[in-house]
Amino acid sequence: MALALRLLLPLLGAAALPGARSRLHSRRIFHTVVSEPGPGLPWYSRVGYVDDQVIYVYTSEMQRVEPGTAWMAQNEGPELWDLRLLWSRRWEAWFNTSLNALRELYNRTEGFHVIQTICGCDLRDDGVIQVFYQDSYDGRDFLTLDKETMTWVAADIGAQITKRRWDIEVDDNQGWKYYLQKYCRERLSQEIEYGKETLQRKVRPTARVSDRSFHDGLITLSCKVSGFYPRDITVTWLRNGESRQQETYSEGILPSGDGTYQTWVTMEIDPRIKAHYSCRVEHESLLEPLSISWEPNNNLIPTVAGVITAVVLVGVIIGVVVWKKKHPGKKGDGYAVAQANDQGSNGSDLSAKA
Repeated sequence: MALALRLLLPLLGAAALPGARSRLHSRRIFHTVVSEPGPGLPWYSRVGYVDDQVIYVYTSEMQRVEPGTAWMAQNEGPELWDLRLLWSRRWEAWFNTSLNALRELYNRTEGFHVIQTICGCDLRDDGVIQVFYQDSYDGRDFLTLDKETMTWVAADIGAQITKRRWDIEVDDNQGWKYYLQKYCRERLSQEIEYGKETLQRKVRPTARVSDRSFHDGLITLSCKVSGFYPRDITVTWLRNGESRQQETYSEGILPSGDGTYQTWVTMEIDPRIKAHYSCRVEHESLLEPLSISWEPNNNLIPTVAGVITAVVLVGVIIGVVVWKKKHPGKKGDGYAVAQANDQGSNGSDLSAKA
């Protein structure tokens, strides 16, 4: 769903990230409730993530909490799983009430409607914690928590009503502050320890550069970087050693399907401008940045040579045909073309001359 991808953007990030030097771990809880459930889309789900790993799942269809990784199942006791089940059912009832309230608030009681909420925290290697909370209704921002002031920010007039009600609920606000700043940090630190073999592993990236012709004589340079973990990485095109970050384009960082990540960074250049281009890759697994140069000679000469050869060959063929038309029956180097005679169908032949 496009909405789900949109809300995952804070977790997925962009291709050129400054996190290659200091690892950032995140803990996120995703709540989703829909007015019209269907196959594969329960009307309520609660999914927990640590970095890119699903640590537990609860849905209204399952009516139970299941661990998402072996290291969560092995290290968490039954008391904690019972507590998660209790809170999942409470959230299920709360979101059901909230969905009905928002449908009436916006006067949209019919059709498909969805609430999605993301909350959690980020923990850096230096111990700095940052909290996160965002609501959306029908794909639009609703309420966001200002992490600096710990106050609610409304996205529209409808959200203002909820904000005013939440602002006066001091106990609930203190509870959110405790959950995001203290409890989330404690749980994230513990879960990082549980899954350290997966979450703290380092896999070196591989990179290669390529080019392709583009319109107006321009060339698109592409730097593909793959097979790396963790996902935070910085990929930059350089021209004569200087970063061209503002001129580059990327689709972002995508899973490779084997537990690692991949990304592409492209840039358009004018090959008539003589310069040295290279792709620079910075990643936690590298002792020093990886640099891959683009060599125009290796990429363009075969193409140019092929074109020249084809033009010369066509010219030779045309020249031979024109010469033969102008000089029928002339002796060549060891052969001649005989004139057709009046011997009938058997009288026209080719005579080879020694």
